Amino acid sequence: MSDAEQPASLLAEAQTASLRLQLDVEALARDPRFTSLRPGVDILVIYGSPSAGACSAFLRYAACASVPSHRHHGHEQILVLSGEQSDEHGSYGAGSLVINPAGTVHSVRSERGCLVLITWQDAVSFE
Repeated sequence: MSDAEQPASLLAEAQTASLRLQLDVEALARDPRFTSLRPGVDILVIYGSPSAGACSAFLRYAACASVPSHRHHGHEQILVLSGEQSDEHGSYGAGSLVINPAGTVHSVRSERGCLVLITWQDAVSFE
């Protein structure tokens, strides 16, 4: 995703240094501000850029969507808000918190679809 294609962030839309959200997971899953990150995976950026540096975002996976193998150059935190997400280490349902340290290599998939809150400390590189 080039800089010109970067989605607007929620923080920028709020035009404030602080953003507080009361999450309605069902409504969030239908939010029209999501943009395509890759086939079957949409993103709603809270701050930063998924291609450079720290970033926090909501990811919406369609059923059977996946992200190919990639390496993390910083910590990654994932909170599964609905549905289920899986990688080589296990399956994580709603309410699961997954923390992957820098150096982690994995691929991600969702058989039924899911909505997650994700924070990357740094960008990832695809294997």
